Amino acid sequence: MIEYVKTILEKVSFSKYLFERELKKGLRLILPTEVEDFKIWCYQMFGKVHDVILNRYFQLAL
Repeated sequence: MIEYVKTILEKVSFSKYLFERELKKGLRLILPTEVEDFKIWCYQMFGKVHDVILNRYFQLAL
């Protein structure tokens, strides 16, 4: 499921609204044991563009 969520985030990363919506849904879909690896991947891929959104959701997830 994590690969599916990554694919979706890559496709919607052009829009802050869509990215936030899909990140929120994605965090509900992935396993709790996968969250840390997913967080690292998200910051590597989207940290420069969506850092505010990532900070908001990963602060809640941990």
